[in-house]
Amino acid sequence: MHGIAHTRSGDKGNHANVAVIAYTAAGYEHLREHLSADRVAAFFHQLGASRVERFLAPNVWGLNFVLHDCLAGGASRSLRIDTQGKALGQAVLELELPAPSHPEALRRPGPNPGSGP
Repeated sequence: MHGIAHTRSGDKGNHANVAVIAYTAAGYEHLREHLSADRVAAFFHQLGASRVERFLAPNVWGLNFVLHDCLAGGASRSLRIDTQGKALGQAVLELELPAPSHPEALRRPGPNPGSGP
């Protein structure tokens, strides 16, 4: 997913919030179709989330996931290395999805050669 989206993540008490934002409309459609709450829950199963919810944000080509009860008590109570879930965004980019039929349409647009100063 590195080539088609970027992420932000953090804590909400004992819950983690992971936003996945596509670079293109085609990338968003691919994520919307293949990046389900169940797939994210399976990927992060070792965190012991009680449930995972997915929320769509089509206006920003984003999907937001809330992983309930996955931070072992939260920032001030947890003994985990990542007590605030900040690394979960980077981790979710490693999740493998089905290959798209036109991957170039999903990728981040690059700089236009010759458009610089």
